[in-house]
Amino acid sequence: MSLDWSDLLADALILVTFGGAAYMLLATWEVRRFVRLPYGRFAARPAVTILKPLCGDEPGLYENLRSFCEQGRRGDLQVIFGVREASDPAIPTVRRLIREFPDCDLALVVDGRVHGTNFKVGNLLNMLAAARHDVLVISDSDIRVGPGYLDAVVGPLQDPAVGLVTCLYVGRPEDNVWSRLGAMSVNHGFLPSVLVAERVGARVGCFGATMALTRETLDAVGGLAPFANLLADDYALGVAVRRTGKRVVLSPSTVDMVVAEPGPRALVNHELRWLRTVRAVEPLGYVGLVITYPLVLVVLALPLAGWSWVAWGALALTLIGRLLLVDQADRAFSLARSASWWVVVRDLVSFGLFVASFLGREVAWRRHRFTLRPDGALAHDGDARR
Repeated sequence: MSLDWSDLLADALILVTFGGAAYMLLATWEVRRFVRLPYGRFAARPAVTILKPLCGDEPGLYENLRSFCEQGRRGDLQVIFGVREASDPAIPTVRRLIREFPDCDLALVVDGRVHGTNFKVGNLLNMLAAARHDVLVISDSDIRVGPGYLDAVVGPLQDPAVGLVTCLYVGRPEDNVWSRLGAMSVNHGFLPSVLVAERVGARVGCFGATMALTRETLDAVGGLAPFANLLADDYALGVAVRRTGKRVVLSPSTVDMVVAEPGPRALVNHELRWLRTVRAVEPLGYVGLVITYPLVLVVLALPLAGWSWVAWGALALTLIGRLLLVDQADRAFSLARSASWWVVVRDLVSFGLFVASFLGREVAWRRHRFTLRPDGALAHDGDARR
């Protein structure tokens, strides 16, 4: 008697689909729980240096950077902006902020020295010499924060067992379809998956949206130089901090990430870079992410299962779970409500990119192309179109 491979595949897909539906329900609960977490109370905040590596102008840059300048005043807050070229389009925005905040300690570092293939880390290495304070906060240029942000991310460092504090980010899209699709991936895919991973005991990642640590901890991991050739520099920094015996803590405070994807090429390049990064640093866990696409899997299973009632039941359960998660995330983070058909479109795009992520190691980052090596190191291939 020969095996019916279509039946076996259908059964496997439906089994994973039921697991995915359970994941969706757990993720919904975790999002609801996360937004209700209380902020800790800490002693007076120490003086802080914020490092903002920049590369070019981008939508919302002025508002993003301004939100960090508003976190303190001269004496307890220093903000350093860094660029590699004197012609960088971000410089006029920095100059404007320096004029608008004369009572704040704002500095611009222009330094073209290259320390490796990760140009952002190289930029940070050039900026570090200007840092005056022992508590450092590193944050990407597309991040915007609210009042109390700095207290929330620096406070946990007063516990000597804590080595680094990081933040989840909520995608806030520009007004176009590609940006909205990009933000949906963040809010309905990435963010819930991190909360579920934390709940089941996986180690919390480290995210470039916020990395707060002391200079002592940074020195203990060898500074930033060991990460100058790695794409996932934030992840690697978290791993290195844990190796010192200290914890990486996920703050209950979220930050906003301005999602500005001008077109489909930019969206695909951005998301493929992120997916291939995760694949490089967590290969086994990455394969397991297939469980987060149950809606697509059950659609594939339906014809293979002969349109059986079990397959239809799996579809109904999965669709309900997916829409509940999306609705909870939209409510929890004060997002515009997502239409059901957009959720289906986003899941189809996400699954297609997930499959594509296994078909190569090339990534586009800013204006450059790289090949991602198996160890997570970057080989610079040249310029790329955005």
